[in-house]
Amino acid sequence: MATPSSSTSGAGDPTTTSSVLPNRLMSLDAYRGLAMFLMVAEVLHLCRVAEHFRDSRVWEFLCFHQSHVAWIGCSIHDMIQPSFSFMVGAALPFSIASRRARGQSSAAMIAHAFFRAAVLILLGIFLRSLRRDQTYFTFEDTLTQIGLGYGFLFCIGLRSCREAWIALAVILVGYWLAFAAYPVPMILDPDRVGEPFGWPHWMTGLEAHWNKNVNLAADFERWFLNLFPRESSFDHNGGGYVTLSFIPTLGTMILGLIAGRWLRSDRPAAAKVGLLVGGGAVLVAVGAALGYLHICPIVKRIWTPSFALYSVGFCFWILAVMYLVIDVARFRAWAFPLVVIGMNSIAIYVMSWTIEGFVHDAWHRHLSEKVFKIFGEPYEPLVGGSLVIITFWLILYWMYRRRLFLRI
Repeated sequence: MATPSSSTSGAGDPTTTSSVLPNRLMSLDAYRGLAMFLMVAEVLHLCRVAEHFRDSRVWEFLCFHQSHVAWIGCSIHDMIQPSFSFMVGAALPFSIASRRARGQSSAAMIAHAFFRAAVLILLGIFLRSLRRDQTYFTFEDTLTQIGLGYGFLFCIGLRSCREAWIALAVILVGYWLAFAAYPVPMILDPDRVGEPFGWPHWMTGLEAHWNKNVNLAADFERWFLNLFPRESSFDHNGGGYVTLSFIPTLGTMILGLIAGRWLRSDRPAAAKVGLLVGGGAVLVAVGAALGYLHICPIVKRIWTPSFALYSVGFCFWILAVMYLVIDVARFRAWAFPLVVIGMNSIAIYVMSWTIEGFVHDAWHRHLSEKVFKIFGEPYEPLVGGSLVIITFWLILYWMYRRRLFLRI
């Protein structure tokens, strides 16, 4: 747990939130808070509500965007992990500058970065192991994915921008080449991959190298995860997620690092916004073109290079809008609830894994069922989930008011 300097002030004023931690861009915290809110919003169970309104395009839209796509494509829900990973990179230039100002050496910072990476990995495994009979070794979780790449990201963050671009190209091109060169099985076994023959997302030709559970990373997963103690032998991940996704995820974080450097630079605000908007357009166009031309499908679950570029393009755009509105135009009051979440992102992540069920059951225990059905039975999950989110936010606000920020 860390607290900012006691010389700061204005913690309770939404218009001066950045003074809680000096020299901090409020837009970064707001964007991180938005990503974490969308993650926690799963408790609203919009798809359960949508089942009662099957003819409603609105509820169909909301359900789609609160779910991961089956394989190819992208929903808003698929943008949560890229956004969180992107923000890790975007915040890094500010962190490095702050540590250098305190006189920390590069060696000390790198050692701390790898320590932090190890803690993130262990925390991810710990949370995934809850309610299991033994440690559940898995490395596709958001925290473990960031942890696996964070130490390397920090080392890149100490190098020049040119070297960061080179590292990005090597990572994404190399990852694509490794998949493209890996042999494709002649026959698809539904039991091995977890999907029937008629599944609409099977791909042919070059794209077949990125089919679910029959690709380079999936075969690595079968070998790697079976090195750890398990309740039963690992054969495939039901969602197709893989450990090696941390490699292109590192690419996502590098692009965040580059965006953070742009924001921290001495360029005029208009130039910074222009770089983010223009850079986002290029990334979205390149990612979409790779998918459209069947060179590399856009698949979040194995974090294909095309997905890394496509998703970060949207991250650039979202950050551009937030930076322009919050830090340039200084229209800030609306973002305060998101900032409260964003400044304690690790805390709310842990809360969502540990006390979500407890909070949900407590509200049902102490309130009449009529409260949850006040808008009708179809909306019961929405009301119950809203109470959980409000409870989480109030806890974070209490921490914010006391300047308690969970750091690793």
